Amino acid sequence: MPNLPDVVLWSIPAFVLLTVVEMISVRLHPDEEAAGYESKDAATSLGMGLGSLFFDFLWKIPIVAIYTAIYELTPLRVPVLLWTVPLMLLAQDFFYYWSHRGHHVVRVLWACHVVHHSSRKFNLTTALRQPWTSLTVWPFYVPLIACGVHPAALAFCSSANLVYQFWIHTERIDKMPRWFEFVFNTPSHHRVHHASQGGYLDRNFGGILIVWDRLFRSFVAETERPVFGLTKNIDTYNPVKVATHEYVSIAKDLKKARTWRDRAGHLFRGPGWQPAPEPARESVSA
Repeated sequence: MPNLPDVVLWSIPAFVLLTVVEMISVRLHPDEEAAGYESKDAATSLGMGLGSLFFDFLWKIPIVAIYTAIYELTPLRVPVLLWTVPLMLLAQDFFYYWSHRGHHVVRVLWACHVVHHSSRKFNLTTALRQPWTSLTVWPFYVPLIACGVHPAALAFCSSANLVYQFWIHTERIDKMPRWFEFVFNTPSHHRVHHASQGGYLDRNFGGILIVWDRLFRSFVAETERPVFGLTKNIDTYNPVKVATHEYVSIAKDLKKARTWRDRAGHLFRGPGWQPAPEPARESVSA
């Protein structure tokens, strides 16, 4: 097994320091138009982050078993070398893009990811607002394991991707240099991703790189100031409700559905999909 560092664990002190710096910055130099901080919202984000550590540990047990079985079956092997690690990071970021995009356009997957978008604030604590049902993510990375990437190497790349995305959850940084904005995901690009305006919805899915969005036509530049949150916001700071509210909504829609086609639509179509209304019955006059 490759001996790779736990980049998330090593990054925790930086997470804490940067969050404190951002809080002080907001207090000393407030921006009246920015979403800023709100204590209950920040506490909920922290609670979601702590909860995700526990649930992710549980989900890792079956996921590691599946990945290990696939890895043992494939004859391919990608060694963990100085020159292969950047290539694995690039490949993981590519599949992250499709996983992220899939979790926006398939409702049963969105039920997992919606947690991360449920805050109406956008600050470094928002980065910690992670789902508790991330069991839906693993199928997107099966091709990497089948190509001979060791599960531990994939875990390292996924952690590095997650750590990179921490700093882009802020309104305190306007724009990076133009070349950086063209290649990498930045706070400006990610603010668009978290916005609820129609022109910004389902855009900028990249993790580390924004080039995937440019290639696959899901990129939108930040022009007007984003309005953060959901198209239908939830009025709760209860972590359990935040983690499960979309699953509850799906269950209610499934209960009301008239046909199996409608039930499949509620699960596998987009989050805003609704079945066509029944045609009005014409009254027959005597």
